[in-house]
Amino acid sequence: MTYAMKAPARYVQGSGELDRLGRNVKKLGRRFLLIGTENNWKRFGQRVEQTMAENEREVVFTPFHGEATKDEVFAKMDVCKAEGCDVIIGMGGGKTLDTAKATAENLGLPCVIVPTVASNDAPCSGVAVLYNEQGVVVKAVLMRRSPDLVVVDTEIIANAPVRLFAAGLGDALATMCEARACKRSGAKTMARGNVSNTAMMMAQLCYDLLMDHALEALEAVKNHTVNQALEDVVEATIYLSGLGFENGGLAVAHAVNDGLAQEPQTHGMYHGEKVAFGVLTQLALEKAPQEELDQVLGFMKAVGLPTTFAKLGIENVVEENLRKVAEAACVPTQSTKNLRADITADEVYEAMLQANRLGLGVRSTKKK
Repeated sequence: MTYAMKAPARYVQGSGELDRLGRNVKKLGRRFLLIGTENNWKRFGQRVEQTMAENEREVVFTPFHGEATKDEVFAKMDVCKAEGCDVIIGMGGGKTLDTAKATAENLGLPCVIVPTVASNDAPCSGVAVLYNEQGVVVKAVLMRRSPDLVVVDTEIIANAPVRLFAAGLGDALATMCEARACKRSGAKTMARGNVSNTAMMMAQLCYDLLMDHALEALEAVKNHTVNQALEDVVEATIYLSGLGFENGGLAVAHAVNDGLAQEPQTHGMYHGEKVAFGVLTQLALEKAPQEELDQVLGFMKAVGLPTTFAKLGIENVVEENLRKVAEAACVPTQSTKNLRADITADEVYEAMLQANRLGLGVRSTKKK
């Protein structure tokens, strides 16, 4: 049995850390290509330019155009070469960061990640997910190494949309459940090894911090303030969840998220919101104890995560569409097999129905 671990070379978190970016990156290179949206550059560009200038470093901005496609990555590679940049910075949400990571990987350059939202656990991982123009996943690029530096300014996170923060809670909620499934089944992780005790410890701590502090942290975001609860939960959703899923593995929750691309009614939902419903589906498949179901359901409802088809955007339940979701979640390349190798699409379909019933308050009569 082989154990393997991946992690960023350095992780920095705290209020106002964007203003110390130049000091943190100065040993990585001299001319930095920053990939981000026009809106984020308008909001934070002056601060970035100032901190870089204070540390005798240059930054070149190039806009991210909305979808992390192969063409977008190739375009950023061309800009980087033309501008003579030697480090890539990704600043923004998940797809912006994935574009930056893939660009850095293809060019063999150092990668710096600056998330402006805590909506998912992409920042710390050595995985870059690429999509087609319709937003459907086409490839997961496994990088040779995780980002060289991740800088999280919690003041920026506290001023981001509340719904995005809640979505990050949903993505992080899956970490322990999926790592536990991979540990039990002996599945390999994205770090190309089995689940270590360290990975399980991080996944469990991620879950515990969510249960203990998420509501207070969510309130802080609503009030645009930074407190210790927010710091703890951001550590969980960005750092612990990022390391937890990569070193602990994925299972049904993320496979259902990917499968939901087959249901057009969910296309307005965020990644973490769909993953959260996938957690309920996985717990239904596992026939989880009622105590655990009650805790997870209570948490999801308290923070505003979708617990039913309707809250997931599926107002008109079409069996054919749901079966397509289940089938997509069970293709050989998907992570459903990490729960149990012989799971069928019919089982996933029935588990999704059971998850919806749980969200509606219909208790299962089955015992573990």
